[in-house]
Amino acid sequence: MTLIEILPLIWFGIIGFGVIMYVLLDGFVLGIGILCGVAYGEAERDIMMNSVAPIWDGNETWLVLGGVALLAAFPPAYTVLLPALYLPLTGMLIALIFRGVAFEFRFKARRKLGWNLAFNLGSVIATFFQGVTLGAIVQGIEANGAQYVGGAFDWFSGFTMLTGAALVAGYALLGATWVVMKTTGLLQRRAYGWSRVLLTAVIVFMAVVSIYVPFLDGNYAERWFGFPHALLLVPFPIAAIVVSYFLYWSVSRRREYAPFLLSLAMFIVGYGGLAASFWPHIIPPHLTIWNAASPPETQSFLLVGLVILLPFILFYTGWSYWIFRGKVSRDMGYH
Repeated sequence: MTLIEILPLIWFGIIGFGVIMYVLLDGFVLGIGILCGVAYGEAERDIMMNSVAPIWDGNETWLVLGGVALLAAFPPAYTVLLPALYLPLTGMLIALIFRGVAFEFRFKARRKLGWNLAFNLGSVIATFFQGVTLGAIVQGIEANGAQYVGGAFDWFSGFTMLTGAALVAGYALLGATWVVMKTTGLLQRRAYGWSRVLLTAVIVFMAVVSIYVPFLDGNYAERWFGFPHALLLVPFPIAAIVVSYFLYWSVSRRREYAPFLLSLAMFIVGYGGLAASFWPHIIPPHLTIWNAASPPETQSFLLVGLVILLPFILFYTGWSYWIFRGKVSRDMGYH
């Protein structure tokens, strides 16, 4: 393969890595916000929010990395994606702002009801619109070259509403298994119950989405049911079944660390299956990673900077999680 063919592959992998890192790391924080709506009293909310307080505000780094990399490495994809998804992306950003402000102000407020509501609704709405955005990309965006030719509400469909609701359940599962890992006592027992219910919901959503996707486009159906493409994709549903089984088993056996790690694995498998469905398109059904790529000189120059920057981001992320490992209590005591 030539350099012109290899560089888009590298940048597609970088963007995918940035997106999945954001989903995994900020997903359980958004899940905590979703579950705060069903927590019993301020004591449980304090513990749940304290478990993510030292680490949550660095997670958006990965979202920024993915967005900047898309703009720099695949500018036509960026110019199509932004106008097509302007409304859900705006809704997501506004909800993230509400979540962030509520997170900081809640600890200082005497009356916490309003901030609790803002944190909960901000988390739910931001998650829902992230799922809508994902669904809109998978179902396809109409473009003429680097120009979006659809309407303002083309993203709105039954499939995108389904993926929005599915992601809410998925992030809530991540949050529940995080609470299992970080807490003890009654809250941990309640989190096991949340995890069982949410795992069932996530399995149902994954099954429905998996059945729905091949009918969105003939190319998807060919990949999933045509030979030999199906042989390459069949590991994804098999892996999803295996991970789901062990996740249910670990929750039933009251394991503390395995449920969270297996929830992360479930997300990786699910996103891998969706990405494989529309490969090699970066914005299906028209823009592939090669016809949307910026010039090789641009991608090469940016890659040098990323090679220098990325290890620092990874080191800081790993270091912060290591420092604040262990159980957490209402008074922020880690042990």
